[in-house]
Amino acid sequence: MAAVKAENVCASPSLKISKEVDPRHASETLHFVDVMGAATPLPGNCNARGFYDAFYRSFIKVDNIQRGRISCTVVAKPPICNGYGTLHGGSVGSLVEILSNACARTVVAKDKELFLGEISISYLSATPANEELLANASVVKTGRNLTVVAVEFKLKKTGNLLYITHATFYNMPVSSL
Repeated sequence: MAAVKAENVCASPSLKISKEVDPRHASETLHFVDVMGAATPLPGNCNARGFYDAFYRSFIKVDNIQRGRISCTVVAKPPICNGYGTLHGGSVGSLVEILSNACARTVVAKDKELFLGEISISYLSATPANEELLANASVVKTGRNLTVVAVEFKLKKTGNLLYITHATFYNMPVSSL
């Protein structure tokens, strides 16, 4: 690997590019990452504990709660969208974690902590910015030590299926330290 002078804002001062990589391709990649906003500094208040939980919850409106089921409306506002003007995949993951955790809480006893063990997301179609989504979460299986929740996201105005997700939680006794 050869050291290269980095002119891009997002590049590390110790950036190394393999000899097998064409320098033009490396430059284009760095430019792409810059354009996508990787070098944009975060405001200081974003580093506060719990900031992102409250941030993502602000895009969710709960429509219905039943035992083992939650239905919500999610608005794909620009702050949670990517540079292409669609809902960011990481935002989908954060929303799945919040909604599946809330759904699992409708069936898991309060004396148990929920530990997210696995999450899977099938991205079927993109969500344009400012569109409303319907998110339906339901408990697929619950037991003494495990709870599995499925969440489906559909475009509100067409009903098109956008994302299919599953989250597996381990039900852990609350520590009494």
